[in-house]
Amino acid sequence: MPLNAPFDLQGKRVLVAGHNGMVGAAIVRRLAGERCEILTADRTRVDLKDQTATRAWIADAKPDAVFLAAAKVGGILANDTYPADFLYDNLVIETNVIEAAHRAKVAKLLFLGSSCIYPKFAPQPITEEALLTGPLEPTNEWYAIAKIAGIKLCQAYRKQHGADFISAMPTNLYGPGDNFDLQSSHVIPALIRKAHEAKAVNSPEMAIWGTGTPRREFLHVDDCAAALVHLMKSYSGDSHVNVGAGEDVTIFDLTQTIADVVGFRGKIVRDTAKPDGTPRKLMDSGRLRALGWSPAIGLRTGLERTYEWFLKNRAA
Repeated sequence: MPLNAPFDLQGKRVLVAGHNGMVGAAIVRRLAGERCEILTADRTRVDLKDQTATRAWIADAKPDAVFLAAAKVGGILANDTYPADFLYDNLVIETNVIEAAHRAKVAKLLFLGSSCIYPKFAPQPITEEALLTGPLEPTNEWYAIAKIAGIKLCQAYRKQHGADFISAMPTNLYGPGDNFDLQSSHVIPALIRKAHEAKAVNSPEMAIWGTGTPRREFLHVDDCAAALVHLMKSYSGDSHVNVGAGEDVTIFDLTQTIADVVGFRGKIVRDTAKPDGTPRKLMDSGRLRALGWSPAIGLRTGLERTYEWFLKNRAA
């Protein structure tokens, strides 16, 4: 099948596994404009860790396409504390859904991975070819190994069965539905909440970890969903595809922008006793750009929308 074989979603039955998560919910929002029938099921209807139940539900639902966004996710502390859960749960969810999709003769499946699949010291920007060329970041290797297995499983079903199963690897995502718990959140929601709380008590300063010089890439989750739908419709290849913004920003500059969006006017203090982490993490999304997609939501606009969502949905 050619790499750019068109797959029209109009009139199709499309299953979004993991629709309650940040990415899954964004995919559902994006699919609303595709004139397709969106299928979802929460854990009360089917436990994707249950092989028999998953096979039966997908066989009965008869989807034409599947977005596999269901996963056990968490930050560094969670990964380090529950390595068996992160490896087992993600392996069993992806194997159950992919095998069930094959058995049900699903026409197309997109597996959602993570940029943590790449080696800790991969050359920047990171191309798809960097996969399996070096050791992983130890703090989340359990999750990364499960995601690598998902990529390889899709490739194996393509090779052995001719299944049109593809994989996409997004960069750091943020947006509505994100986790703003300071104990387990990622950098953008954590900084938004810290800036908001510092503003609320008129604090003269807020601290960030390290020097603020590390560079990171961020993509709004609605841009990610648009890219995933674009890949579902236009890509059919063995290689996974990076989904990124194509540019990065220093943590200090990111913090300044967030403080401005939130309205915090105090000083941003660098806690250099805390670690910086990897100096830079930027993915090469040239393969995706060559397929005719590019992001539409700038970082500041995305941060403004995310803060608006936080204000409307934060716990009282």
